[in-house]
Amino acid sequence: MRKVMFAMNISIDGCYGHTNFTPNEELMDYFTRLMLDTGLIVYGRKTYELMIPYWPEVAKNLDDRPCDIAFADAMTPIPKIVLSSTLKNAAENTRIVSEDPEGLIRELKQQPGKKIAFSSTRLLPRMLALGLIDELYLIVHPVLVGENKRLFELFLVPEKLNFQLEHTQLFKSGAIALQYQKSE
Repeated sequence: MRKVMFAMNISIDGCYGHTNFTPNEELMDYFTRLMLDTGLIVYGRKTYELMIPYWPEVAKNLDDRPCDIAFADAMTPIPKIVLSSTLKNAAENTRIVSEDPEGLIRELKQQPGKKIAFSSTRLLPRMLALGLIDELYLIVHPVLVGENKRLFELFLVPEKLNFQLEHTQLFKSGAIALQYQKSE
């Protein structure tokens, strides 16, 4: 059975956002290692539109930082699914799914292969509540953002969900990666 992981950069106060953080070489290497362990990426529409075509273009451009090119080379060939009822077109190794994201994740978990990287902040609370997320990778950056969306701001669960800390990694930047595994 495949595991589903969710990875996100957040601030000390729990904010996330594409422009809040600029990962250095060490953090990019960390995310590249996560991609090397990934067999499928499931995006929400907004995250997909942030990542594609940006990273596939980086993979083609030899002028970027080597760490960015390595991440792009690892991420670009991975098959992708976009959960969206509004997106009409997607890149060549991407399919669009417009209904039953929970059923899709359940089905994908039963298939053999590497991990599934789930990347939709809007659907994360529902997937967590249903027990469909197995691992959380939270990279906490040493900054307070204040006004922005918080990752678990509107998170309501029918019961307490327990996770166990599996690994931590401190980066020279002061960021810390926290890897949590769902407790059974």
